Amino acid sequence: MSDAHPATRTYGRIKARPLKPRQVRLLETLAHTLAIPAEPFDPRALKPDAQEVWLEAGFGAGEHLAGQAARRPDVLSLGAEPFVNGFAACLAHIDDAQLRNVRLHHGDVRELMARLPNASLDRVYVLFPDPWPKTRHKKRRLIEPAFIAEAARLMKPGARLRFATDWADYADWTLERLIASPQFRWTAEAADDWRKPPADHISTRYEQKRLGDCAPIWLEFERV
Repeated sequence: MSDAHPATRTYGRIKARPLKPRQVRLLETLAHTLAIPAEPFDPRALKPDAQEVWLEAGFGAGEHLAGQAARRPDVLSLGAEPFVNGFAACLAHIDDAQLRNVRLHHGDVRELMARLPNASLDRVYVLFPDPWPKTRHKKRRLIEPAFIAEAARLMKPGARLRFATDWADYADWTLERLIASPQFRWTAEAADDWRKPPADHISTRYEQKRLGDCAPIWLEFERV
């Protein structure tokens, strides 16, 4: 994204309950070790031996991000999360597993995306983003034309974008917009492809709460 774009605005809560002492300590120590550069950068420089680079937009408490990173130490996992409680919880998961292949941005994922070079990502996750279900708030949804265009810029040909939600309207919204993009192809071939989680999915406590209005819907798209 160019400098002409307005500053990114993040909606919703940034902090809720008080942090635990360990979380405060990790924010003061480990967070700096895992911080993503504040200027444009090549992710391969952060882990030269990485076979792939993955990005998770809004990783919540980090269970999925840390779980995938532990499963795939050959992948550099990037993540962004503005909610400080979730960010601190993710640091605890990373510390517990002693992960060395994760880098984090405390803020909106679009700020991180703007610093990445073209065709630098092999996978993008957008899992259970804030649905903003009220009509007047839908403009705040992450999935919108500018985000789709930026994701397309960053993803290599054949890279996958995985979206999940438990709000039926947001699933329809996302499918409509990504199908309309000539840069993405919906990979589903049967109903189970969107009704059941992918085989490599790692479930989270937030997902299991089922706070939406439908069972989770899984949409996977390929960069063409």
